[in-house]
Amino acid sequence: MKKIFISSPLRGDIEGNIQKVKKYCADVIRTKHLPIAPHLYFTQFLADNNKKERQLGIRGSLELLKLCDELHVYTNTNGIITEGMRREVRLAEKLGKKIVYRKIPFLTRRQK
Repeated sequence: MKKIFISSPLRGDIEGNIQKVKKYCADVIRTKHLPIAPHLYFTQFLADNNKKERQLGIRGSLELLKLCDELHVYTNTNGIITEGMRREVRLAEKLGKKIVYRKIPFLTRRQK
């Protein structure tokens, strides 16, 4: 079972973005791969709006990325990638990980 690191936005509409990453994880597990979404996990006990806790989450995320087989980058239809996502892409490139870009439409409230 491949370990797939999920990279997607968190900041901004945190609640909405959490719902989206849950969908991405469900899609990955249905393909018989293991989704790794640190921003879904770490937000359960770290405050993203607290600078120190955010940095702890980012460092932990990058450590988890090292253990994964692939990085899947989920962007909106405009292809926007956040600074945190760029950091994950740079590390994946440095480590020679396979990177898959997935453009997805914004979810409406009904699609959640």
